[in-house]
Amino acid sequence: MQSEVEAPASGPPVCTAESHPASRATAPVLGILGALTFAHLLNDTMQSLIPAVYPILKDALHLDFRHIGFITLANQLTASILQPFIGLYTDRRPQPFSLAIGMGFTLIGLVLLSLAGTLGLVLVAVAFVGVGSSVFHPEASRVAYLSSGGRHGFAQSLFQVGGNAGSSLGPLLAAIIVVARGQGAILWFALLALLGIVVLSHVGRWYQRSLAAHAAASSPQGGRQSRAHSVPRQRVILSLGVLVTLVFSKYFYLASMSSYYTFFLMEKFGLSVKNAQLHLFLFLFAIAAGTFLGGPIGDRIGRKAVIWASILGVAPFAIALPYANLLWVGILSVIIGGIISSAFSAILVYAQELMPGKVGLMAGLFFGLAFGVAGMGSAVLGALADRHGIPFIFQICSYLPLIGILTALLPKMERSNGTASSTSRA
Repeated sequence: MQSEVEAPASGPPVCTAESHPASRATAPVLGILGALTFAHLLNDTMQSLIPAVYPILKDALHLDFRHIGFITLANQLTASILQPFIGLYTDRRPQPFSLAIGMGFTLIGLVLLSLAGTLGLVLVAVAFVGVGSSVFHPEASRVAYLSSGGRHGFAQSLFQVGGNAGSSLGPLLAAIIVVARGQGAILWFALLALLGIVVLSHVGRWYQRSLAAHAAASSPQGGRQSRAHSVPRQRVILSLGVLVTLVFSKYFYLASMSSYYTFFLMEKFGLSVKNAQLHLFLFLFAIAAGTFLGGPIGDRIGRKAVIWASILGVAPFAIALPYANLLWVGILSVIIGGIISSAFSAILVYAQELMPGKVGLMAGLFFGLAFGVAGMGSAVLGALADRHGIPFIFQICSYLPLIGILTALLPKMERSNGTASSTSRA
């Protein structure tokens, strides 16, 4: 039985990425996508700097681990909770230069952090950096959607790779620059923020021209936006709940690997820190490769198929990893990283297609959820590891990918003439 219920449009028409002619072009705007990817690298480099300088702040300001927890909380709250609200606002009122303004918040935060002599000022500084991230991700994801030429998965994956590269680059630069020179050297990272403002000002001008061109091409009535699918409202809500649950399982599992994989290797196999870090690098490299491949594959074979494979498909490898020998642990970790990392781009674009006109809201929701779950997962798993040991958390987390069975509840989204359609079977 097929359901072809179409929800009526409500509220005033708005200019969105989905209704913009460029979003159905035959080729992506690679210059803009490249600029966004580079800006994502800069943004996440500066974001990942904060935990990397915890040891320096702890010594310089005589903090304890409770204070470090407060710093993390201040940064994570502003970096995750604000994102959906900012995305919702910019969906209704696009702000072409909000990207550069967001990078300005990050610049202020870094300057304050380099000068902070008290815990209170550190909290204010990291909150500013978090606000910058909250402004950046929803609107940058929306511009990536707009400039994708209809290849939404490819655009989102390319954008994500920039963030992954920045997340790994931040700690490296912190070790080279800040560790040797002290807290004041954080000021050098403000140059990255200034560069980001220049790049994103260019992106903002392109976005502004695109919005103006769309407004000129629209009908006098405002160019009513068409629905991209016919999934009933109740099914959309259920599907979003499933996607949120899948993101939770993915990032909780990744928290176990990114935070405690080296400890697992050192405890179980007696590896040195250097060798354990090499295994972690291979895992992170596999994540970067999988992130890039997931979107384009989703464009070709469908997002639901990628979600199936990337969440549930990783389960047998994850379940086997805690019991494997060192050789197979290395092999399995690379397989797991490559497969599970392909999920986020597919999940995000699928959610954006479920909610036409809410590209920024969906980006803010899922980016914010990813950040929040990763932080929460690391804290919860750390407490469990203190009580039960590192092998225990790897054993229990290995079953998280089985949550991927919920993918069966998602309607199949099919592409036709540049738009998404769906068939919902009751």
